[in-house]
Amino acid sequence: MMRRCLLALYHPRNSYILHLDAEAPDDDRAGLAAFVAAHPALSAAANVRVIRKANLVTYRGPTMVTTTLHAAAAFLWGRGGGRGADWDWFINLSASDYPLVTQDDLMHVFSKLPRDLNFIDHTSDIGWKAFARAMPMIVDPALYMKTKGELFWIPERRSLPTAFKLFTGSAWMVLSRPFVEYLIWGWDNLPRTVLMYYANFISSPEGYFHTVACNAGEFRNTTVNSDLHFISWDNPPMQHPHYLADADWGPMLASGAPFARKFRRDDPVLDRIDADLLSRRPGMVAPGAWCGVAAAADGDSNSTTTGGAVDPCGVAGGGGEAVRPGPGADRLQRLVASLLSEENFRPRQCKVVEAN
Repeated sequence: MMRRCLLALYHPRNSYILHLDAEAPDDDRAGLAAFVAAHPALSAAANVRVIRKANLVTYRGPTMVTTTLHAAAAFLWGRGGGRGADWDWFINLSASDYPLVTQDDLMHVFSKLPRDLNFIDHTSDIGWKAFARAMPMIVDPALYMKTKGELFWIPERRSLPTAFKLFTGSAWMVLSRPFVEYLIWGWDNLPRTVLMYYANFISSPEGYFHTVACNAGEFRNTTVNSDLHFISWDNPPMQHPHYLADADWGPMLASGAPFARKFRRDDPVLDRIDADLLSRRPGMVAPGAWCGVAAAADGDSNSTTTGGAVDPCGVAGGGGEAVRPGPGADRLQRLVASLLSEENFRPRQCKVVEAN
């Protein structure tokens, strides 16, 4: 699933960090690294990194946040010396996510946006989470043990914080580089203070980033209240969303979202997304304008062959500046225009809902 998602998301102007849980077999991690090294386009651009010193990640534990911050710091650090690559947004995805637009579509729309926007689905109306998540205290053994264990609960409960206001929402987000730098460098200490609080918070990825953004004066007015995902939930939502299938096709496209989740491995709807939305053939990179640039420069002599078919993007080189947006760009543009409209942008931005 991770390999398939990477190929569907790939563009030589992006950078990628792939992380497998530390408990994953070493052969899986080595195989993923070998796959990246052997792919002509991925290896030529040298923009895909597999984390070798992996982290233990406990489901619903704070190690989900620390691993995300690890990736963010690695992107800022770049290849060493603190000279990170020139990038604008950080997007966290899992192997059960999949794109609904091409990278050319995404770049075309985002190139016209202010670079300080942070797409974070959020609310201060935490409701039942106040009693069930904020007041209980948990400890994640993966923070200090070499092997994972179950989260364990502290008998004592704590009061809600008064130094900052809690926010909650989706664990999936698109963060601006200025906000990522603030999270990592934490020059006014708020990111570190909030991180220490969320170290004992159940399902902390659904609150840490949101709480920092909405309590930081420099960033609360940069939030767009959306995670840019199509997700099918029960009403009221349960712990897990529905697995998406062909029956969700219409709503997925109507949403305009650039990403969707969750998908089962090799579900037929993924083949339909590849064929109808990404023009991606099995085992190949989703094509974009950069493929044409590379093919024109190198011809087909360096193209790879998958199942007897020539991959137009499987070349050593590429990375042209041009993009070729398609229908996905129109869908995404309509969504972004709605999110940034006078009715939706400011009125839904870090709004504090007072409890009765």
